[in-house]
Amino acid sequence: MRPRGRHVLGGTAILVSAVVFLVPFAFVVLTAFKDRAQAAELDFSWPHQFRFARNLVEVVTARDYTLVIAFANSAILTVASVAVMVVLAAMTAFVLQRRPSRWTRLVDFLVLSGLIIPPAVVPTIRVLQGLGLFRTMTGLILVEVAFGLSFCVLLFRNFLATVPRELDDSAVIDGAGPLRVFFLVVFPLMRSVAVTAVLVQSVVVYNDFTNPLYFLPGDRNVTVQLTLYNFQSQYGTQYNLLFTNILLITVPPLLAFLVANRRIVAGMTAGAVKG
Repeated sequence: MRPRGRHVLGGTAILVSAVVFLVPFAFVVLTAFKDRAQAAELDFSWPHQFRFARNLVEVVTARDYTLVIAFANSAILTVASVAVMVVLAAMTAFVLQRRPSRWTRLVDFLVLSGLIIPPAVVPTIRVLQGLGLFRTMTGLILVEVAFGLSFCVLLFRNFLATVPRELDDSAVIDGAGPLRVFFLVVFPLMRSVAVTAVLVQSVVVYNDFTNPLYFLPGDRNVTVQLTLYNFQSQYGTQYNLLFTNILLITVPPLLAFLVANRRIVAGMTAGAVKG
């Protein structure tokens, strides 16, 4: 392709990305700054009166500070789920890559199935009820770990294929056991991929709507994404408050992406190109 053609293609891609991502975000910001009457028009116009501070106070204090509780619940859910998910996926990938056996193909099939087969809600609820974990944060954490484990395993295993086995052998000769080999030798080498998995899965868990809705019902168990559902059902046509709520819960993952964008790309590239 000629250089001019590449520039045209790149400019077109940037323009399309701006229209798809920036225009909706600008609409959310403008609507969050409007009063109730103007926001109900749902048009792309400049606010007549800037009411963001008032809208912010009403959103935060609505329903006995439900949004504050939701942020706390989402923080607990995200940190716990991602921590368990990353460590467990790294250990699983280490065993599959370094200790192949007759069960390896079956485990690979199950890992790929986790990416392809959609989750079954009713059987999962029955299992959680049988374990006494339905409507509990622990049960939802286990669900999030199970649904995100396949992606992390594939990511870690693809990167582990680039790590020389001689490092493992040297540690074993020095008297290190399997756990020490993994945590002291191999896992530190996977830092770039681990950062990528943490950031990607944190956004996925934080933005999850369906799993908290099905497996963690209740007003006190609400997460940030569920506040959109509850808030809209409560206020109906008060779009200024609804879009203010959307703006508040969009800020954390947006900041995480802006800060760690290069790390995400580096981790994904390390696992894809070297593998």
